[in-house]
Amino acid sequence: MSTTAETPLAAPRSGKLDPKYTRSKGGKGNFEMLAWLFMRVSGVILVVLLFTHLFTNLMVGDGISGIDFGFVAGKWAHPLWQFWDLALLWLAMLHGANGMRTIINDYAERDRVRFWLSMILYSATAAIIILGTLVIFTFDACMVDASGALMERSPAICR
Repeated sequence: MSTTAETPLAAPRSGKLDPKYTRSKGGKGNFEMLAWLFMRVSGVILVVLLFTHLFTNLMVGDGISGIDFGFVAGKWAHPLWQFWDLALLWLAMLHGANGMRTIINDYAERDRVRFWLSMILYSATAAIIILGTLVIFTFDACMVDASGALMERSPAICR
């Protein structure tokens, strides 16, 4: 006795494949493969960036009690840490956005809903990346008052 099971990709009445699960010749399959590869590579890089970030902030020096405005100001005074935190920000946001894009594509059934959720995701990702980059590179630890004199709360690196 033999039984046949329908494949989940086939529509039972029309006999056509669901277009959501078919490969298009327009290069979308190549994009998905590159997105998949990006997730694996960025995940490995993020692990290194994150654990180094946590180690230098929490284990070296005074630990968590030493993290304050002056600590961040001293850290971002060095270009290495600016680019380190920038790489962490960009990779984490792009990695997370790519994962959310996949979830939206998998679970949003209507095209219109999928489109608007994707637009919200892309807008939020772009805004956070742009604002985070501006904060990292325009951060000035040396606070001055209206007369131009250095304020008392400015960290020691400003004096």
